[in-house]
Amino acid sequence: MTVSSPWIKTYNSGPPGLELTGYQDMESSYKVFLVAAVLAVAAADSPAPYHPTPAPYHPAPAYKPALHHPQTQYKEEAMPFAFEYAVNDHYTGTNFARNEQSDGHNVQGYYSVVLPDGRTQHVKYTADHYGGYNAEVTYDGQAAYPTHHAAPAYKAGHH
Repeated sequence: MTVSSPWIKTYNSGPPGLELTGYQDMESSYKVFLVAAVLAVAAADSPAPYHPTPAPYHPAPAYKPALHHPQTQYKEEAMPFAFEYAVNDHYTGTNFARNEQSDGHNVQGYYSVVLPDGRTQHVKYTADHYGGYNAEVTYDGQAAYPTHHAAPAYKAGHH
């Protein structure tokens, strides 16, 4: 069958009696394109393999020992000293004291502080290069801890 139309071209490239129109040729081209597009999408759907970028190479720094520059050693004679201070603030309850004296070789001192439990701690000490630090610790007063009062329980109101 031959169709005459200015927009449809008739081909007679097949066996006798089989005529293809330009519309049929375009339809088969469309099918080929559609199959190719589906295959391209299917191929693109699989993700590319992941290859992380390798970390840049930074060699460990090569350290060289510092040049030894001996510092000048000064032999200073021990100096005698003495100091004393005390704080007794009745408003805040802060109460501590300290005194210390040295003849240049031996140190003797004393300090006292009021502890959080209400006792006063007294420390008398001596220190030197031979006997080290030696302390005598005593306490005044009785430890007193505040009584704990439980917070009132919350009672949900009924509406």
